Amino acid sequence: MANHKSALKRIRANETKRLRNRYQHKTTRTYIRKLRSTTDQAAAVAVYKTVSSMLDRLAKKNVIHKNKANNQKSKLAKYVKSLAAA
Repeated sequence: MANHKSALKRIRANETKRLRNRYQHKTTRTYIRKLRSTTDQAAAVAVYKTVSSMLDRLAKKNVIHKNKANNQKSKLAKYVKSLAAA
């Protein structure tokens, strides 16, 4: 168990951040699923903007790696573009 006041505070802060990161990551994954299930291109573009922003935010806060965020954004952009052809 922690012996210092600052260590106890750090434990509390880390738990709070962990829960916030978990919530934001889960929300982003839900939006990605929502985007992948969309067949209307106009709606997909709107959702893509939101998802792209969420992924950038997660990468900025080191919840996910920046390359993972970029790979996901790229794949989703290809998907949205393919809807126009279909």
